[in-house]
Amino acid sequence: MRPVRYNVAASLDGFIADKQGGYDWIPLDPTVDFGALFARVDTVLLGRHSYELVLRDPSAASAWPAGSRIYVFSRTLDAADHPSVTVVRDDAAGVVAALRAEPGTGDIWLYGGGALFGSLLAAGQVDAVEVTVVPVLLGEGVPLVPAGVPRATLALTHSHVYPSGMVGLHYAVPGARAT
Repeated sequence: MRPVRYNVAASLDGFIADKQGGYDWIPLDPTVDFGALFARVDTVLLGRHSYELVLRDPSAASAWPAGSRIYVFSRTLDAADHPSVTVVRDDAAGVVAALRAEPGTGDIWLYGGGALFGSLLAAGQVDAVEVTVVPVLLGEGVPLVPAGVPRATLALTHSHVYPSGMVGLHYAVPGARAT
């Protein structure tokens, strides 16, 4: 079973973007080895808002390996207008379950956003939650988890403190569903 990893930066008060959708509050810590973090990633999952962010700022996609398959979950995007990605309109959990069941060892990176994460977590399709907590308080913005997501108990598997003061917290999601 290929794992789905939700890897994201969040402010200390639990936001993954400011109220304008910005992320300039995340420091560029040179000790973060994105190559190692995502060396096994071959598939990337994005919600529409996160995809639009990548379209506005292509450097946002620089972390994932070249050649990765990109799936964008949106009920409003026209697939014909976005030929370099696979647009998924319905049944996100079913599509992700099928991706997890594919042969191979590549990881699936759930890049964003919070609403897609919440729906896949509720459906048992997320195996790991990897949050890098940034030492900043935003006060408002896009939450790490949207309201209404059922409670999920996580198991800490790894933590790391970066020189910038960021703290990486990696959790397993017990009970993620096999297909």
